[in-house]
Order: sequence, then structure tokens, then C-alpha cells
Amino acid sequence: MNEPTPATAPGDTGRMTVRGAAFLGIGSMVGAGIFALLGQAGAVAGSAVWISFLVAGGIAGLQGYAIAKLGATYPSSGGIVTFLLRGFGRGHVTAVTSWLLYFASLIVSAMVATSFGSYGASLFAGGGEPDALVAKLLSVGLIVLVAVVNIAGATFIDRIQSWIVVALLAVFAVFVVVTLSQLDPGLLAPSTYPSVGDLVSSVALTFFAFLGFAVISFTGGDLPNPRRNLPRATYIALGATTLLYVLVSWGVFGTLTVDQVVAHGDTALAEAARPVLGDAGFAMMAVAAMLATSSSVNANIYAAVGSTTKLAESGTFPPVFGSRALVGGTRGLTISAGVVIVLATFVDLTAIASLGSAVALGIFLVTSVAAMRLRRETGSSATVIVAAIVATAVVLVVFAADTLRNAPATFVAMLGVLLLAIVLDLAWTRIRRRRDRDTQG
Repeated sequence: MNEPTPATAPGDTGRMTVRGAAFLGIGSMVGAGIFALLGQAGAVAGSAVWISFLVAGGIAGLQGYAIAKLGATYPSSGGIVTFLLRGFGRGHVTAVTSWLLYFASLIVSAMVATSFGSYGASLFAGGGEPDALVAKLLSVGLIVLVAVVNIAGATFIDRIQSWIVVALLAVFAVFVVVTLSQLDPGLLAPSTYPSVGDLVSSVALTFFAFLGFAVISFTGGDLPNPRRNLPRATYIALGATTLLYVLVSWGVFGTLTVDQVVAHGDTALAEAARPVLGDAGFAMMAVAAMLATSSSVNANIYAAVGSTTKLAESGTFPPVFGSRALVGGTRGLTISAGVVIVLATFVDLTAIASLGSAVALGIFLVTSVAAMRLRRETGSSATVIVAAIVATAVVLVVFAADTLRNAPATFVAMLGVLLLAIVLDLAWTRIRRRRDRDTQG
């Protein structure tokens, strides 16, 4: 049987700057973290969401240290996949974790694309009831556009992400100044905070908002001098995003009640701007939301393409993921875009953030263990990596226990996703071994 021709890796299509890599991470995180997640986080953490974001940012910082050290030592467009292969080899741990990583990128992309559609439909409705069909069409249109952008290559992605993030940060600056000037301290009083258990559980949910920083690790093959520049991009992105999350959380929960934030869900930020800036404020934040969510989908698809290409090259994934597609790019890009379209169009994504959070925590936990095994090669601090492992494990266990108690269906879904990853790994391993025997015979 003829093997598909490997496609050009993302690192071969152009160069990316530190600014572009940092903006790729910021764009990915902000789209999932503020616009698509704030309402769900508020339902758990209430007005203490800002604390949840701060703690989650600290854990992400520990993880960012481990991943930045790995990326500086093993720069590759395969990102986390490369680190797993280095730490565990081409075995079941790498394969199952890689499938989970792929699922997480698709879940994030679908959830954020849906948020893009919701904001777009609300904007077009002009204050009326958003049209569900318009929302779906906008979501699908975004995914198709992102696929085209990824075919164009890293240099074009750098330029697009930079434009979007600069515009986005400018809008957020206006939003933060306006909302904080109207802040009601009583809405943020500690007396309104939930229990410590709920707050810890919410950290797992808000950690989902930082999942996008891992996208930066996939720029290693496109960054000049990645040993120096990849850690810089990672720390810039995490620092800027954590600060932004805290300020925006103060602005939203200091302006609206928790019930109002939860009720408005995806459009909570736009509603927070409406009392001060009127319909123009709503429109401004709706446009910002569309920019942020499109940036996030773009970044996550970029990472999915890089990871599946690397996995196909190593034999961990079927080679079809790394082969060239008829329309350009890889078939992994085509498959990923197709799955995201199906998820965004036909799947109820209301509980998807919880599922994605658990998957993300598991991925980072395994990656931290790989970093520990490779610490001598990377020159990493064992203390920092152990802290990352312990913090991530504690949040994952607390979140899993809370989910089992309060949302058993979501807990079952978590186990189902893990089982699916194991089944896909075992099935492909059996097929690959049979093909290898046939080739040798």
C-alpha cells in the first residue's frame, strides 16, 4: 500500500515573531476565557470569579514554565506532542494523551465558534431575538475561513493574529476603564463569595480559559531562536491574559449581579457595557467578541494541524492526518475543520467547558510528568515542576469529585472521552502492526 505523501509542516511555511507567538496564545486564551466561559464560571464561583482566574493563571504559569523549558530544548511545530514523544516514547501514554489533546482542541474550537455565532447573531438582530440559524451559519463560516487562513501558513497567521489582538486589547482597555469607573464594590464583597470547595472546583473550569497558552509551544518550528523566544512568548501571553481576566471579571461582576451574568451567558460582557455606553457599547463588545473567538478558533486549529502532522510522522496517528489535501494544507486540517463544524452545528455544548477542562488538566498533568523526566536535558527546576504536578493533580481530583457529585452525566462523559482515546489508540496500533507485518512479509 502506498503511503500518503507527507505535507509540509507548519514550520516550513514561514516565520513567526515573538509578538506573533504571544498574540497567538493571547488570542486563543481570551476567546475561550472571557466570552465563551464567563457565564459558566460565574454560575460556580459567583462574584469570586476573579480569584478563580488568578489561581488558575498561577497554575498555568507553573505549567507554562515546564512547557516553555521543553519547547526551548525541543523546538517543533508538533508542540506538546513532541514533548510527549521525548518523555515517553511512541507508546500508549503518548498516544492516548495525544488523542485527548486533539479532542480538547476540537472541543475548544467548537465551543468558541458557537460563541462567535451567538455574538454575530445578536449583533445582527439589533437588540431583537437572535436567529439560531444565522448563529449556526456564522459559526460554520468562521471555521471554513480559519481553515483557509491555516492553509496560507505561519507568516499570514502571525499577521492576522497581530491585527486581531491589537484591536481586541484596545477594545478591552476601553471596556475596563468604563466598567471600573461604574463599579459597585458591594457586588464584589467577600460575603457574596461561594464556599472554598466551589471556588476550588471553579478553578478547573477557569483553567480551561488558559488552555490556549499551549498553542505557543506549536510555534517552535516557526520561531527564530526558539530557545530564547519561546519562553518569552509564553510568559508574555500568560501574564497579559491573567491580568486581563482579573480586570474584566471585576468590571463585569462589579456592574452586573451574578444572576444577570449567568442569564446572559455568552453575551455577558456586551451586557455589562450597555448600561454605560448604551447600544454602542453592546455593539463594540459584540464585535470584540467576534474578533476574540475567531482568533481563538484560528489558534486552536493551527495547533491541531501541527500536532496531527507530527503524530502522523511518528506513526502514532494514521498517516492520513499528515498527508497533503487536495485543496491545500494537510488532510488533518480538513478532518479537524469538518469535526469542529459537526460539533458546533449538531452538539449541545452547554456542558462542554467542564468536559474540556478535565481533559486539559489531564493533558497538562501528563506533560508535566514528561517535563520531570526530561528536567536534566532541559535544565528545569524540579521544585517548580513538582509544584505544577501537585497543583494540577489537586485541582483535577477536586473537580472530578465535585463533577461526580453534582453532574454525574458529565463525569461519565469524561470517562467516555478517555475510553474513546484508549480504543482509538489500541485500534490504530493493531492496524499499524498488521501493516508492518505485511510490509515485512
